[in-house]
Amino acid sequence: MTDEFFASIFPNDHMVPEKHRIASPIEQRQYLCDGAIKEWTGPQQDVLSPICEAIDGIVRQKLIGSYPLLTEEQALETLDAACRAYDHGRGPWPTMSVEGRIRHVEAFAYRMQEQREEVVKLLMWEIGKTLPDAEKEFDRTVDYIRDTIDALKDLDRLSSRFVIEQGVIGQIRRAPLGVALCMGPFNYPLNETFATLIPALIMGNTVIFKPPKLGVLLHQPLLGAFRDSFPRGVVNTVYGEGHKVVGPLMKSGRIDVLAFIGSSRVADVLKHQHPKPHRLRCILGLEAKNAAIVLKDADIDNAVQECALGALSFNGQRCTALKILFIHKDIVDEFITKFSDAVGKLKEGMPWDTGVRITPLPEPDKTKYLTELIDDARTKGAHVVNENGGTVKHTFMSPAIVYPVGPGMRLYSEEQFGPVVPIAAFTDIEEPMDYVTQSDYGQQVSLFGSNAELIADLIDPMVNQVCRVNINSQCQRGPDIFPFTGRKDSAEGTLSVSDALRVFTIRTLVAAKATDANRRIIKSIITERRSRFLSTDFIL
Repeated sequence: MTDEFFASIFPNDHMVPEKHRIASPIEQRQYLCDGAIKEWTGPQQDVLSPICEAIDGIVRQKLIGSYPLLTEEQALETLDAACRAYDHGRGPWPTMSVEGRIRHVEAFAYRMQEQREEVVKLLMWEIGKTLPDAEKEFDRTVDYIRDTIDALKDLDRLSSRFVIEQGVIGQIRRAPLGVALCMGPFNYPLNETFATLIPALIMGNTVIFKPPKLGVLLHQPLLGAFRDSFPRGVVNTVYGEGHKVVGPLMKSGRIDVLAFIGSSRVADVLKHQHPKPHRLRCILGLEAKNAAIVLKDADIDNAVQECALGALSFNGQRCTALKILFIHKDIVDEFITKFSDAVGKLKEGMPWDTGVRITPLPEPDKTKYLTELIDDARTKGAHVVNENGGTVKHTFMSPAIVYPVGPGMRLYSEEQFGPVVPIAAFTDIEEPMDYVTQSDYGQQVSLFGSNAELIADLIDPMVNQVCRVNINSQCQRGPDIFPFTGRKDSAEGTLSVSDALRVFTIRTLVAAKATDANRRIIKSIITERRSRFLSTDFIL
């Protein structure tokens, strides 16, 4: 690879727009525990950007900072703080009124927005997310916080009434579960971490959160906002190697809720470490191998556009990405020609470059793994059908369209989580239907066609295999009011703005026989506002 070619992909420092530069490595030595930002003096983990630089003729990933490699001692310190703050449900946070907790979350959202520019910059440098996508992730997260607040107000309004049934007076509300451990993924390290952290918090749980291995530094600007917005011990952070800091937390048995987005293998390990797994509430977002099924009467141009976006947005590094395309044999040649043309127009470059769509891959050795998948398919009869497909440029990989892919190839079953698009042709609709049915995963599917009767025939069995069927559109998570979950190995628990409030809580009620004496007691409690649970206060 020539220096000229390298220079055309990776910039020198002076080529980076000034507002996007990292002047010097960020040495983060702070972690949040018990309401204080504490200093760490021990070993650090270097953070390497997927963006490379050439120094003395050697190409290597740019060092952009480091974060603490905490030990079991610090992990248990944060656990003690979270447990004290919860205090078996008697702490100020779990017993606070809903309106009071909302005020704290609103204060955090305000302080969070002050850090937008820094967080967006670190999203680009740490995981290679494009500037528009990084900005969208930040803004969507703030919107998610606001939508969560509105959803809680609605929920609380419904709960502010009494139910009288069979001579029993009752008031039903949702109560927190305890201490929640929240762990997000590298591809949406802000949004998907906060999609569990915020509802867990606002419902009265105390939280320990561990950022993903890739996408750690971007949380550092928010530590002060957490410290200043919540009572001590309500929010705590841990950093380091999972087996050293997460293992002890789970083995303690004092984690009540596990919110984890990652692989089913790691989720199984975490669950099994808990000494009383029947007491552990789990909210899990795991793998997916979402399929697109393009019928012979589909609008090919629309299918091409949606599949290109669905398969390659953020380099295909999304759980909701389309990870295999089934195209009817009658149209597969035309589809591949147009799809290859669309993929060829995707601009490669740096995250801040205007119009860029394909960026460096942050996972270590990811290009090697993807190349192995392509080579395996080639040895079994498949071909890379687009120009320059699969070309590796250090941490870059040009998108590869691989066809024909079939059973026995790793690409047919493994979740590639990168810019490789396997295509399979079919003549009988039972072929892709059987694929979805036999798959270990059951998140979403996309159906492309124009025959309403046929699509209806596919919808009914598909909704029993996956949790979202998309018609003539790519798989996706939003809007956030829609439920987001999966079957089989893809998920446990449901996330959406309203569903998340429920999965981090349990329905609890206060009940009394409808005697005159009990009516007087209840009326006195309500009138004199003696209880924050037993209340008819209405949040406007």
